[in-house]
Amino acid sequence: MAANARELFRHVSAEKSEFYRTIMDVFAAAKRQYRLQLRPDEVLAEARWDGAAPRLDEINDALAQLVAWGNLEAQPDTARVYSLSDFYRARFIYRLSHGGEAVESALAVFLSTLQRRAELQSVALEDIASRLQALTLLAGEAEPDVAKLHDTLRGLVQVFESLAENAQAFMAGVARSVELQQAETAAVVGYKHRLIDYIDRFMGDLVRRSDVIAGLIRSVEPKIDAMLEQVAEREARDAAPGDAQEQDDARTRYWTAWRERWKGLRGWFFRTGHEPSQAELLRARARSAIPQLLGAIAALNERRGGRSDRSADFRTLATWFAGCADDREAHRLARAAFALNPARHFSLNAGVDDSLPSSTPWAEAPPLRIHPRLREYGEATPRGPLPRVRDRTEARARLAREIAEESAQVEAARRRLATGRPMLLSDLRTLDAHAFDLFLGLLGEALSEQAGPDCPVDRLTSDGLLHIALEPLANDSLARIDTPHGVFSGRDHLIVITPVQEG
Repeated sequence: MAANARELFRHVSAEKSEFYRTIMDVFAAAKRQYRLQLRPDEVLAEARWDGAAPRLDEINDALAQLVAWGNLEAQPDTARVYSLSDFYRARFIYRLSHGGEAVESALAVFLSTLQRRAELQSVALEDIASRLQALTLLAGEAEPDVAKLHDTLRGLVQVFESLAENAQAFMAGVARSVELQQAETAAVVGYKHRLIDYIDRFMGDLVRRSDVIAGLIRSVEPKIDAMLEQVAEREARDAAPGDAQEQDDARTRYWTAWRERWKGLRGWFFRTGHEPSQAELLRARARSAIPQLLGAIAALNERRGGRSDRSADFRTLATWFAGCADDREAHRLARAAFALNPARHFSLNAGVDDSLPSSTPWAEAPPLRIHPRLREYGEATPRGPLPRVRDRTEARARLAREIAEESAQVEAARRRLATGRPMLLSDLRTLDAHAFDLFLGLLGEALSEQAGPDCPVDRLTSDGLLHIALEPLANDSLARIDTPHGVFSGRDHLIVITPVQEG
């Protein structure tokens, strides 16, 4: 099914996509006019071609390709057969396939969604109020007409869905800030007046009608469940035939759908828990649209006020240069126009001779030392108050105690292992964390020098403080050492660790 769906959209991105879309537009229009099928000459006559109309054989080829993609269905055309040769000639009539209808519907919805502008529908509020009044009258009857009740609820849901969709589009961005940034001043001012009048009218209707609608909803709510059950029962009559359980499931499904619609309508005009109603959110969003518009206008005015015409500036500067009496005056103008004068007056370095004139060339003046912070941030000192001086005496004392404790533990591990006497790894049995860390370091240095598994090792450690002699024992020997990290085991070795100063 996924592969077939991809084929149905092939004509949108094909090489002659505009040609295919022109043909499909003809079939979509025929569908709206309740015409079942079309012939190639009818497609040629009814299509709106951008340029010259194509030949009929090109239309036939395009229709055959659309049939291959699944957008159209073809069947032999026998209505125009006047002779035996006409009967054997390939003639077809075409109509939209089921997949083609789905594609055209999807593209129509896509296009209408892109073209839809955000609207605040005051008329929809009036329609909702009128339908709720009709619903209130039906609720007051002893036995309301179910058909009228169903029609009223459907009209209410349809109007409310349109209001909700347009309000959502409005809340997504009514200020049109991007368009306003690129518009002319007259257009911006005109749009500002229209938008403010538009929002003011809608907010007045929203405030006035929200209370009326909320009151109508309260008056209907005591009987709304019974009315929704009657409507669900009426809709369930059209469900596909089945057993009693399937009919009950259909009735429950319709009733649940109507309950959700009514809950959504109620949530628009009543607060749900701590959350404000959707009408209040829309009202706040409409109010915030005016400051956004004013901000966009301010940005536009600021950009216009600070606009500079570089070419006009250069032409004016060229006129000034042409009016200079001599080269000395021209050089003075160049230094002033292009900021070529030294900036000694900033006094970046303390102790620099302040009597040095500003006209002193950089090559002849003492050097200026620029702080790295000034290069990176444009200021020598950070903004705000200076940080308080922290007393780190206690932290230094704690760090000294930790270093001393760690040194003592390492020295104890060194005395445990560096005895200068031969011992088996299996005789170590148990090592604490510091002794095991020292042992692993020494063992790693020794094994890095080993030429083979059975070769002895004799070397100094990298710090030159210890001498290690390591001799492997039999292959089936086993050494096991218990550590806080787990059990270390492997082939047993004879090891001698000797301090250098004692050797």
